Amino acid sequence: MNTIVFDIGGTLMEYRNMPYVWLDYYEGAFRYVRERLSLPLTDGDISKAVEVLRQFNPKVNYREADYTPEYIFGKVTEHWGCGFELSEVIAAFFENMKLTPYIYPDSIPALERLKALGTTICTLTDVATGMPDELHRSYFPELLPYFDMYVSSASCGMRKPNPKGLEDIAEKFGIGARDMLFVGDEEKDILVAKRFGCRSVLIDRNSRGAEYGQDTTIHDLDHIEELLR
Repeated sequence: MNTIVFDIGGTLMEYRNMPYVWLDYYEGAFRYVRERLSLPLTDGDISKAVEVLRQFNPKVNYREADYTPEYIFGKVTEHWGCGFELSEVIAAFFENMKLTPYIYPDSIPALERLKALGTTICTLTDVATGMPDELHRSYFPELLPYFDMYVSSASCGMRKPNPKGLEDIAEKFGIGARDMLFVGDEEKDILVAKRFGCRSVLIDRNSRGAEYGQDTTIHDLDHIEELLR
């Protein structure tokens, strides 16, 4: 086994002030868009925008296919009877979230040890609904140099547990499922590993005791290299 694939959020880092439920963020974000861009939107316009965006949230309507921010926000704003730049709407929407990234203290030391062993390190991460991939990456620039391949739901077009991202990694490096280990913190991370056929590791940083059928459970990355033996 020479390739390890990491989820990012909840595995290598977290957002310290992320809303508990993304859906709770939508209305306030659209109100900020109205104010920030001085748009003549009614409360009804905002309520409709919230409802359309909710329908794109995979926890409301399950989906594995991902959509571009432009497509999603194009649908969200198509009833707005005023002029605006879609890119400015998207930027203002996520600007209001003021996410504060926090890299777990064990993440970079673990990545450095794996690199020293010659391990191929990749990532497969789902991007928040409507968030530009470049914005997503901007929250963890310290991690990016360690990845031999970065794959997101935006870049491969599919969300976990669809195995498309793992298939892309396997094709890139000419490896099979038995050569890969996937580490993540959610049920979908275990499911994507199982659907692809590789070994699954649940990182349970808060000791929840979750059982998703994972092959192994760890609570930190202090000895992650031992799982490659």
